[in-house]
Parts: sequence; C-alpha cells; structure tokens
Amino acid sequence: MKIDWADMWARHSAEWRDTAQVASQWKEAAAVTTDVLESRASRGWWETLESLGVTLFVTREYEHLVMAMSARERRVSYFPLPHPSGLTADRKRGKLYVASSRNPNQVFAFQPATGCLKRGDVRTAPDRHAPLVPVSSAFYPGCLYLHDLALVGGELYGNAAGHNAIVRLESDGTYQRAWWPKCIETADGPAFDRNYIQLNSIAAGATLKDSYFSASSAEMGRRRPGHLNYRVDGRGVIMSGRTRQPFCEGLTRPHSARLHNKKVWVANSGYGEIGYADRGRLEVANRLPGWTRGLCLAGDVIFAGTSRVIPRFARYAPGVDAARSLCGVHAINRLTGKVLGSIEWPAGNQIFAIDWMPAAATAGFPFGLRARNPKRETAFFYGYSIDSTK
Repeated sequence: MKIDWADMWARHSAEWRDTAQVASQWKEAAAVTTDVLESRASRGWWETLESLGVTLFVTREYEHLVMAMSARERRVSYFPLPHPSGLTADRKRGKLYVASSRNPNQVFAFQPATGCLKRGDVRTAPDRHAPLVPVSSAFYPGCLYLHDLALVGGELYGNAAGHNAIVRLESDGTYQRAWWPKCIETADGPAFDRNYIQLNSIAAGATLKDSYFSASSAEMGRRRPGHLNYRVDGRGVIMSGRTRQPFCEGLTRPHSARLHNKKVWVANSGYGEIGYADRGRLEVANRLPGWTRGLCLAGDVIFAGTSRVIPRFARYAPGVDAARSLCGVHAINRLTGKVLGSIEWPAGNQIFAIDWMPAAATAGFPFGLRARNPKRETAFFYGYSIDSTK
C-alpha cells in the first residue's frame, strides 16, 4: 500500500483544532448550525432578565446545546455538549454543573473565566463577559440515565432514572445511591436493575428528607417508561423525601420539580401546565404552548420551558396541542400566573432544564450567536484564567 505521508500528516495536524471540539471533547461540536441558534423574544423578555439581574441557562438536549441568555448587553451564547439534560447552578461557589447523558454519562463543571494570563507569545485581553469554561468532567455508567441535577447540603446529586434512585455524584466518577421510593422495594431488595417509574427530578431541600422527587408512576409494572404503550395519563406523582411515598398525585409525566418558599412547583408536562402541589393535587398557575419541562424560580418569576411534541411520543402528551407546541422559555409572574415575556427558537426541539446565575458573575459562554471568530477563540482559550479561590 502506497501512503501519501505528506497528505496524512497534514490531515492529522489539522484535526482537533476547533476550540469548541476540544473544550467539549466532542468532534461534532464544530458543526452547530445557525438555524438552531436563531431566536425571537417577545416584549418583556429582556426587561424581565434585566430587572432580576440574571443570566439564564437552558439545556436543549436533542440539539446538543446549552444556551445562555444574559441581562448583560442582552447577550445570547451557547456551549455544545452531547445530549445535555439536567443542570444546576452553585451560586455560592460560582459553578454550573451540566449532565451529558449519552453513554457513558458525564457531568461537566463550568466556572467563569475572570481574566487572562500575561503572555509573550499571544496578545489577548480579558473577555468582559466572564464566560463560563469547563474546569472538569466526570464519567459515570450510562445505566444511571442521569436526568436532573441538584445541590443538597452542598453536595451534588443526580436523578438516576435508570436505577429508580437518587445518587450522590463524586468527582472521581463514583456514585452512591442515597434515596429511593418505597415502591421499588421487593422481597429481593430494591429494584435498581432498570427504569420502572421514570424518577426524573429533584426539588432540593436542606436534606434529602426535606426534598421532593417527581416520577411518571408510583408503582412498577410490566410496561415501562419508553414503551409506547406505557400508561401515563394521571399516573404521575411527586414523592416526599421523608415518607418515600407520593405527596401529590394525578399528574401526567411530571418533570422539573422545584422547592420554593415551602411550595413544590412542577411542570405537568403531558398537559403543558405549570403549577404547585396543594393538598395532594396540582394547583395550575399557567398552561403553556407545548410539553412543559425545565423550571426554575428567581424572586417572584418562574422560568418555564416548553418543547415540541415528538410525534411518536404524542400519547405521552394527551393534553397538549402538538400542532401549536413550540420550543421556548417563558417568564411567568409567580403570584399572578401572567406571562411576562418569552423567547422562542423556531427551529428548536426539546428543552430539558433551566437555572440561573447572577449576571454580574457571568454573561454566559464563550460562543456567541454571531459568526465565530477562530482567532479570538484560540487566543481566549490559550490564555484565560479563573479565580482559584472558588
């Protein structure tokens, strides 16, 4: 076999030069197209972010993107990751954790780049946006099927839907099962062997006993989540961390449970609703155009995501008009239920999780919506610095 050594060496030398590829460790990260990034915001959207002084983070799992929208200069940015699902912001330490839930699962930790190193070989200036850069990534078995992430008592936990359990995630790639519902306990021990109930979110309290967890069902059966004939309508629950039994019933594919001012908020995805648990049932605050998933609260504002209904899973959303469903995030007044403003991605698909950090700490990610500038990106990643005290 004759080898063109010059051609081969040139190809090898050119590979893995794109900063998005290297930062995410994902070769396809260089192929993000502008259509999935384009958005349109309604009146009131940016004003709401500015009044709160926040940068909002959103995972778009099927487009393999984490988006950021900041009150600072109304900046929209992104970071490519394979199938990102849960995310949680550690606002005290200035870190953002994002789950990448392909096989194997990963959890990325991001921190703001607050300056640049003085170099003699490259001239660069600090990025005034203090963009988040990845500082670590831990790998976990794909069977965890990580969904939500949450900080409880200062430690990072994940929703291991594949184990029907909540796991404490260690930075060295190990994990410990820390909580599970009574309904998976059998004569042979807890059923950790496969996904039976779609345990998928954490409403984080001070401890796991003070927390709440959403699931698509409160009992195991022959039909399991993922089966197209899995019954969902009205079978979803929120479980109490203390009793390990249902605290709220009658939901349909609930997601994104959050604890705020002693109320448990949740996205009742199958009906496109946002509400809170009251005396064991859902008190609906608003009904939105799409499959509701992704929820966080900042002050008196709820940020809630809507996704398109995927045709083959339409029976999971019996209360959603699939033709009107859209991919976006909506700011809702927590006290009145009024929509204050929305942002939509016309070519978007699925929203999974939402959280926020102070805009003063970071304005998002290094990659903006404008045409990428390889020279600037290379200089930034070559010489950025982070605050080592965090």
